[in-house]
Amino acid sequence: MIGKTISHYKILEKIGEGGMGVVYKAEDTKLKRSVALKFLPPEWTRDQEAKQRFIQEAHAAAALDHPNICTVYEINEAEGRIFIAMAYIEGQSLKDRLPSGPLGTDEALEIVTQVAEGLKKAHAKGIIHRDIKPANIMLTDDGLAKIMDFGLAKLEWGVDLTKTATIMGTAAYMSPEQAKGQQVDHRTDIWSLGAMLYEMLSGQRPFKSDHDQAVFYSILHDDPVPITKIRKDIPQKLEKITSKSLEKNPHKRYADMSAMSDELKDVGQKPRSTSSEKPSIAVLPFVNMSADPENEYFSDGLAEELINALTKITDLHVVARTSSFAFKGEKVDIREIGQKLNVKTLLEGSVRKAGNQVRITAQLIKVEDGYHLWSDRYDRNMEDIFAIQDEITEKIVDNLKLTLDLPAQVRKKRQDVNLEAYDLYLKGRYYWSKFSPEWVNKAIEYYNQAIAKDPDFALPYTALAEAYVMFSTGFDLLPSRDAMPKAREAANKALELDPELAEAHVSLGLVATCYDWDRTSAKKHFQRALDLNPNSTMVHQWIEYYVTFLENEFQEGIAHLERAQELDPLNLFIKIRLAFMNYYLWDFDRSLDMLKDIEASDPRYPILYICLMDVYGQKGMYDEAIAAGEKMLALGVRATSTLGVLGAYCSQKGEKEKSLELLSELNERQEKGYVSSFWMGTVYHFLGDLEQAFEWFERAFDEQDGNLIYITAPPPFRSLWPDPRYKKLLKKMGLTNILKKQESGELDPKENNRPD
Repeated sequence: MIGKTISHYKILEKIGEGGMGVVYKAEDTKLKRSVALKFLPPEWTRDQEAKQRFIQEAHAAAALDHPNICTVYEINEAEGRIFIAMAYIEGQSLKDRLPSGPLGTDEALEIVTQVAEGLKKAHAKGIIHRDIKPANIMLTDDGLAKIMDFGLAKLEWGVDLTKTATIMGTAAYMSPEQAKGQQVDHRTDIWSLGAMLYEMLSGQRPFKSDHDQAVFYSILHDDPVPITKIRKDIPQKLEKITSKSLEKNPHKRYADMSAMSDELKDVGQKPRSTSSEKPSIAVLPFVNMSADPENEYFSDGLAEELINALTKITDLHVVARTSSFAFKGEKVDIREIGQKLNVKTLLEGSVRKAGNQVRITAQLIKVEDGYHLWSDRYDRNMEDIFAIQDEITEKIVDNLKLTLDLPAQVRKKRQDVNLEAYDLYLKGRYYWSKFSPEWVNKAIEYYNQAIAKDPDFALPYTALAEAYVMFSTGFDLLPSRDAMPKAREAANKALELDPELAEAHVSLGLVATCYDWDRTSAKKHFQRALDLNPNSTMVHQWIEYYVTFLENEFQEGIAHLERAQELDPLNLFIKIRLAFMNYYLWDFDRSLDMLKDIEASDPRYPILYICLMDVYGQKGMYDEAIAAGEKMLALGVRATSTLGVLGAYCSQKGEKEKSLELLSELNERQEKGYVSSFWMGTVYHFLGDLEQAFEWFERAFDEQDGNLIYITAPPPFRSLWPDPRYKKLLKKMGLTNILKKQESGELDPKENNRPD
């Protein structure tokens, strides 16, 4: 055939061969372009069904005009040979790309999204491909994915050429219904696309064997290894898409390709590598050069205020305070800092404050080469502090070639702020950042002093609201009925003074979540906070509480936590919340892997051991659970939940004396002061005393205990779901939505994650 001219096509070389034909590269002598010619094999020419299928392939592809589907020019017959002329694609097949190893997340997502768009078009035209696999996806040199080979396509408007009980397709990518030889619809392409995505991400097929029959058996009976157990860097939302598309029951897959495509696009829009795509910056803590070391609060506060201002710039990726301040007082090379924080630029500086005079230096540094993009020194009076902050912000924006659309927002309501009140507010933020009960009390003192000095200054009210919320649900030191109304009052006052404070809406969202159990109000406030500042770690971190505990939308919670982690990559609390999310999803092994990684980096972070204790306990590893609880106690944390759960595991292991000792400590504490009724109920639940447990849970409801929202998390409360008292409690909390999910089985663990 090489060198021969068929019709007006000169055949140049053979480029492929498959079950439905031989493909040659040819020159279109009329239009002077390269084409691909696919010939039906000679031995099939007399097979009327094969010939009809070949013609139908041409009809299917020709009916589709889409950038992700190979264009068909014509179908013709010459010298007794029938052929299809189609676009010749420069590039390689996905099959040829895969042997070099798993694809990066972005590359795999880009390819699968394009293929999904092509299939969406085909399905809209009534065409089901039925043979989606890497060999049938061409990757062009300019980044397009093209669907090839509609040889097995089923046309709603054509003749179904699949014989009854005949298995057509490629074994490794067949849906269960296709493997059984049953009738299929568009959802068979969804399965095949999921199998292909799995292979792109993991480097291996979800169902594999040397023999087709063994592959068929695996498709029908086995679950593939979760991708995140093969690669830890895969976003869980992408793993969810893969798992859903590979559901054996087609009714549990996506309803159509549009639904799958939308979720793929949603993952793609989520900035996983924000700093490499956008200008990015970390503001390091400014060095206190003052003679008085007590002025450290002011240098820290200045850096934090700059971070807050910069987060409001839409096109700038700004690392949050927790991660930026992790390098405080350490001599670390800027390249290492940039790598750990995943940013291109750093802002560092110093502050010398003496009386009413202040000297501030600032340098904007390019991480790649240490080059100073800009530096300046400000010798001013304290009255100019806000102007200095604005000038530094503007210089950063100018040097990073961004559009500054917020000077008015930054300056608004600051001109008349009492400087003494501002100074007291910064002192409060300084003590708040230490995030321990003793220092939170100190922070609240300073916030109240700032308010007394300037009742029209909004920020101290916002900070006060945050502190009271944490006093109740974070540190468990105040009853919710004492703390939450104060938080609500402070947040509302802040919004009265400045309606655009995202942080105040976050506090109101948490009050609605933990105290009111009001889904509508919580959603409204968190959405408003998100609209006002989508780049705030605080917003994403706490909206997760609402979607997790009032909606049981765990994947959505994970998405917010992953975004928070991008903004604050060294924040251990966020990492631990992500581990908890996997615990809620019954994936104890993945949760445990994440927690061990955290422990290796910082073994003195107390909350880590609460989660470790829970995970080990659910796995029945009581020795390890008790050891984790004892590490928590050794770090000086004797929270009600820690003592109670540790006592329960001691009881389950047979260490009754130790269990009674811990329970006695709780009872003594309860008689002397405040102890969360919910956590007391949890202790008795773990001990198997449900009468006592529900008495405490009912008391928690009457007290509007903010911790009661945790009762909606599947483990460890799954055993309570059938209990009428549990159902009644959730109904009283207004959480019938979660009851419906529990009753439908949606929140139950998969068999491979179910604890022994």
